[in-house]
Parts: sequence; structure tokens; C-alpha cells
Amino acid sequence: MPPVTVGPPAGAGGATPRPTPRDALLRRALRLEYLTVGWNVVEGIVALAAAAAAGSVALLGFGIDSFVESASGLILVWRLRAERRAEDEARVEHVERRSQRLVALSLVLLAAYVAFEATTSLAAGERPEASPVGLALAVASLVLMWWLARAKRRVAAQLGSRAMGADAFQTEACFWLSVFLLVGIGANAAFGLWWADAVAALGMTFFIAREALEAWRGEADEDDVQGPGGEGGEDPSEGTAGEAARTA
Repeated sequence: MPPVTVGPPAGAGGATPRPTPRDALLRRALRLEYLTVGWNVVEGIVALAAAAAAGSVALLGFGIDSFVESASGLILVWRLRAERRAEDEARVEHVERRSQRLVALSLVLLAAYVAFEATTSLAAGERPEASPVGLALAVASLVLMWWLARAKRRVAAQLGSRAMGADAFQTEACFWLSVFLLVGIGANAAFGLWWADAVAALGMTFFIAREALEAWRGEADEDDVQGPGGEGGEDPSEGTAGEAARTA
């Protein structure tokens, strides 16, 4: 991982150094992560409450995953703040890797749990009730996760940050979890297809497992950072920010 780039030292009169383009990018990245963590906490609480009320396995898995995502987001917040303070890079990298692997193990356990609950629910013929709250939550999450994933990819490309790119990948996985949730509980509410909820939960396990793999690797492929067709590339409106020094 290349050395962290910090702003120039204060001048002779104790003058405050001028913020660099990279400083602005780091602040933007932190704002995106704060929004991600805050939303996932609220999302998790609402989803678990709705799951308990409706007996929905899909909502249950979605809610627990939200809390795991909050933990992952907090790890990246810590990493970005450490870079802004120019802390020891080797220590930052070491602790981040260990933390990401704990998140990965949590996601593996979650995938196994959701798969078990969905399978037993199907076998027992459990019929969850319709959940208007769950539907509204799925729509809101779908829109927000789509926007967040694109914004994170753009910042990841400009920072040259593979950690931010991996986080954007996880946010994209959350988008697809929202799609599965919407289809599952929507089909149950609109057409009385009780089994759609459990089938949607099983579909979620695929994306949760992919999140686990990405967290375990602790990095994103170049395409994950840049996005399809390079859409995560530098935004001309950001000036020369994309020329800032790169970090892992």
C-alpha cells in the first residue's frame, strides 16, 4: 500500500495548511459511510420489528444483514479517519484485515442461518402475513443503496482505494437483497404466494455469501472499483481530485 498522502505542514506563523483535493475526497467518503451506517441501523431495527410482526424469514435475514453491514461500515470509517490523521499505515492495514475477516465470518453464519430458516419454513408450510412496513422499507432501501453504491464507486476510483471499492460492492449486494426482499414479500402481499417469502430469503443467501467472500479477501477487483464501463472513474466536475495520491 503506497504511503498515505497528507497535507503540507503548517507554515511558520502556525498557519493552518490548505486542504488538499484528497482531503475533500476523504471527507466525502466519510459522509457516505456515516450515511450507510446510520441507515443500516435504522433499517435493521425496522426490518426485525416487521419480521416479528409478519413472521417473515426474508425480513429477518434482511434485518440481521443490516447490522452486519453497519459493523463493516464502521471499520471503513475508522480506516478513513486514520488516514486523515496520518496514523501508522501498517497498523491500519493489519487491524482492518482482521476486522474484515470477522465481518466475513459473521456473514457466513448469517447465510447459513437464513438458509436453514427458509428451508424449514418451506417444509413446514409457514405462511407469513403481508407486511406494508416491509414493502416500504424494501423500496426505500433499494433506491438509497443504488445511489450509495454509485457514489462510493466514484469516490473509490478517485481515491484509488480498494477498501472503498470493496465497500461499494457490499452496498451493491445490499441493493440486490432489497430487490429479493421486495419481490418476496410483494408476491406474498399481492398474490398470496406464501412460499415466495422463503424463496426470496434463499436467494438472499447467495448475495450474503458473496459479501462474505469479498470481506474475507479484503479487497475489490479493479472492475469493482471502477464499475461497469469505467463509470466509477473520475468525475470531471471534481477538478484534479482524481490525480491525488493513491492508497490501498
